Amino acid sequence: MARSNEQKWPIPESVHETENYMKQRVGLGISFDLGVRKLKVLKTDVQIYFCNGLCDTRFVIELIEELVQLNDHEKLSTDIYKLIYNRLLNQSVQPIKTLNELVDFVLSGLIVVVIDGVDTALAVDVRSYPGRSPQEPDTEKVVRGSRDGFVENIILNTALTRRRIRDERLRFEMLKVGERSKTDVALGYLEDVADADLLNILRKEINAIQVDGIPLADKTLEEFIVKQGWNPFPMVRYTERADVASAHILEGHIVIYCDTSPSVIITPATYFHHVQHAEEFRESPAAGTFVRWTRFLGVLTSILLLPLWLLFVLEPSLLPEKISFIGPNEQTNIPVVIQLILADFGIEFLRMAAIHTPTPLSTAMGLIAAVLIGQIAIDVGLFVPEVILYVAVAGIGSFTTPSYELGVANKMLRITLTILVAIFHTPGFIIGASLMFIFLVKMRVLNTPYLWPFLPFEPKGFLQILVRRAIPGSLLRPSIVHPRNRFRQPPKANEK
Repeated sequence: MARSNEQKWPIPESVHETENYMKQRVGLGISFDLGVRKLKVLKTDVQIYFCNGLCDTRFVIELIEELVQLNDHEKLSTDIYKLIYNRLLNQSVQPIKTLNELVDFVLSGLIVVVIDGVDTALAVDVRSYPGRSPQEPDTEKVVRGSRDGFVENIILNTALTRRRIRDERLRFEMLKVGERSKTDVALGYLEDVADADLLNILRKEINAIQVDGIPLADKTLEEFIVKQGWNPFPMVRYTERADVASAHILEGHIVIYCDTSPSVIITPATYFHHVQHAEEFRESPAAGTFVRWTRFLGVLTSILLLPLWLLFVLEPSLLPEKISFIGPNEQTNIPVVIQLILADFGIEFLRMAAIHTPTPLSTAMGLIAAVLIGQIAIDVGLFVPEVILYVAVAGIGSFTTPSYELGVANKMLRITLTILVAIFHTPGFIIGASLMFIFLVKMRVLNTPYLWPFLPFEPKGFLQILVRRAIPGSLLRPSIVHPRNRFRQPPKANEK
């Protein structure tokens, strides 16, 4: 039976019954990391339950010292529950009434104080989760900007956001997912800006998740929320940068934080959200626009360069006379399309090998791959030089895509178009590209058109995609998020 459907057992007044429950249901005495500290406070049995590794031992010791000292300064006639409640020197002390809550709090890293003769326990937040300190994400580096990225602790992640948005209307709505894992999930949004309908959809989808646990954190959440299926294109945007998440919250987006994950989910997201990078906004508008156009060129190159080159090789008559030199000058026993696919997968092998290779060895691995394998493959006649050139350029174009997920989707699209061109030539390229475009046009993620503002076309939004506008000139929030307050900078403030 699911844990959410279990009966809520009240905390018994006898601490011995509570201890028996913890032994039978939670494994107290068997699991080495679960413990109980038994005290006598004013001749009353008091038990403190904790989980080693998830709570700060120093705070626990200080609280125990406070309770023990009660025996020297208080009278027996004192109300023991109120006395202990007031002496628990912590900013977060919560009364709890059920054993279910007791177990959940202990396994979350809190300590729970149980008092004999009282049917209410006290949960004290002394959590200290193991983890690393905030540092710059490897996949979203910038030349100039903040270096504090998200970590695997949801408390630190929300704090990094709160530090940037000190608004009383910023909300972090906490939910729990997983019948066994009970993973903390938070919805971050501005109460007077975020779309209420989208917020209700996300609440409903997250609360409807029925699964043992989400050890893969945000990726599992995404699959439950957007129901991606076999669609290769990313339907939400991930980021590990606190400044990027904060900027999207201010625009009216809703950000989903998941404990144990160093990345957050930004919704809603379109195709063009995945080709933006924080570097553009750390430069001047002119330089940011140049960087953005260069990135767009890299994305288009990663998709279209190989299919177009193969098409010109198969049908040289399509080439203008001035660039008729394009195409292999040497003949090999292996068809060009097979060479392209082999070389493309070869780059994918190198990428995967680079990820799994220890850092001290990755440089040597890259040199071996780039110098020896590529050159020897040409010398033995496996590849013609132009294949290596164009595959390398297309691969570099893939790496210019800020979103790793979109880069992989574009690579799959490129291989598909290459195969269609090899089989059907010009009709294959035209029909394949058209079908892919229609597919993207019909895509909707959380009721959001995937190609907005290109389709449906919105001139102001499309201009902001093409040109990195100065922040003082960006007075309105994007209409795609349906903000309840469209003005980023209220007109009255601007008039002053």
